Amino acid sequence: MSKASKMPVELGGQQKKEAYFTASQSQLIWARFKKNRSAMIAGAVLIGLILMGLLAPFLSPYDPTIAGRDKDYQYGAPQIPLFWDDNGFSWRPFLYTLERSRSIKTNFRWVSKVNKDKRRYVQFFAKGWKYHLLRLDLDLPGKAFDIRWHWVEMDIHLFGIDQGGIHLFGTDKSGKDIFARTLHAVWTSLAVGTIGVLISFILALVIGGISGYFGGFIDSVIQMFTDAIRTVPAIPLFMALAAFVPDEWSAQTRFFFISIILGLIGWPTLARRVRTHLLTERAQEYVLAAQLCGASAGHVIRRHLLPSFTSYIIVDLVISFPYMVLSETALSFIGLGLKDPVNSLGVMLQNVTNTDVLLNYQWHFIPVIFFMTLVLAFVFVGDGLRDAADPYSQRNG
Repeated sequence: MSKASKMPVELGGQQKKEAYFTASQSQLIWARFKKNRSAMIAGAVLIGLILMGLLAPFLSPYDPTIAGRDKDYQYGAPQIPLFWDDNGFSWRPFLYTLERSRSIKTNFRWVSKVNKDKRRYVQFFAKGWKYHLLRLDLDLPGKAFDIRWHWVEMDIHLFGIDQGGIHLFGTDKSGKDIFARTLHAVWTSLAVGTIGVLISFILALVIGGISGYFGGFIDSVIQMFTDAIRTVPAIPLFMALAAFVPDEWSAQTRFFFISIILGLIGWPTLARRVRTHLLTERAQEYVLAAQLCGASAGHVIRRHLLPSFTSYIIVDLVISFPYMVLSETALSFIGLGLKDPVNSLGVMLQNVTNTDVLLNYQWHFIPVIFFMTLVLAFVFVGDGLRDAADPYSQRNG
């Protein structure tokens, strides 16, 4: 091979080296993250779940609240659209007509009889119940604190059906669509987790940064306060708060209150990690150089110390989401968190504790699959970000 033929290859390698050394930290993290296949798949799944939650009203053919229940299809099994049967093929997906009745032979339970001669065809971009794609309702104590933000009113849904109802995940005991409730529950749980994580994240950086940077007496006082917060038992605390919450508070107000409380008790772990790192790094030469140049304590912490702790902060921020979602789910499951008519994963999981549901209506476990998928997606993405942000990780070698 001649020298001329080798020059483009060598030039390409040189360009790659220059791009590597001139790349920003975010570009390097993204380049390493893309090499982690499991993290990329989890990231795609996570983005899909977030979009499903955000577009839940558009994707849901029916209102997930009591107002949208199907009185003629209570405890109904999931309905899967078909394209062909014994009567032939159809380009339009269809469902059979269900005729329900009670019988003494079944202890007066609802029995569904399928009439295959009557097809009901699925329609796309069908009109249905009206909703606001972007909506925020918050009823805080006092009329001055009521918030009403409604944007983009629509009545178009991704799919519907020409006659009767279509319930992909079945219905619950009151006839509410489990598919619609699941999508709205994912968004509610994500919103609770987001508010809680942001509150705990800000508190952890501020309190941990001050404690680790100044040390001494300030550090001792802050650590005493941190230990006091960590020793507070969560369940008795929420039992007391549940008794404190007024009955006239709306479901949205309760949701906002639960989010704030989760954030206020979730910061000590990250604060201790930030404090430990800053205690080690505050004596480094670059910190002393910044102090000699007249930089303030806030500038040193924000611009020099915290960026050196980026990988751990990113991991803790991402990993905190599933724990916040798990906390909300657990509290709502035992009746101390959100309640109907709010749709959250914890509220929906309350139905699976019924023995009758466990034995006869197993489709109520479908929200459990979404909950597990959401938690695992956050865990894999957090693990991938940790490896990508850590320059000493073996996976980046």
